[in-house]
Amino acid sequence: MPSVPATVLVPGTESKKSMSNQSVQTVSTSNDKIKIALAVVAAIAGVVAFFYLTGQNKPAYMRVGALVAGLVFAVLLLWTATSGREFLNFAKEAVRETKKVVWPKPREAGQITLIVFAFVFVMALFLWGTDQVLQFVLYDLILGWK
Repeated sequence: MPSVPATVLVPGTESKKSMSNQSVQTVSTSNDKIKIALAVVAAIAGVVAFFYLTGQNKPAYMRVGALVAGLVFAVLLLWTATSGREFLNFAKEAVRETKKVVWPKPREAGQITLIVFAFVFVMALFLWGTDQVLQFVLYDLILGWK
């Protein structure tokens, strides 16, 4: 008889971890959804305030201050929501993983770019040649159109 893996509720989160370490997501609370919606509204309000103050010919520090205040308030609201905290942690991990990438040196990047262009050129010639041969066979030999 197949056994069903037991699930363990991880304290402080809303996800369940099964014994096979697969995450099972549950529906977030309406409180978290409200916080996330307010965070989106705060971010949008910061952007709108920036452009509104631009139209009012206000100093740059006021415009940037309104934008930064809206974004900071949005991040703080996200930090209070469970799913928002998970998203911010994901973003931190993404930045950390990007720093681990070994980027090619400029010379290597140039060589790779030239190889890609050469391949594209060769493929274009091949497809053009194939098209010409098929056109000749179909129109001239089979259908007799000239």
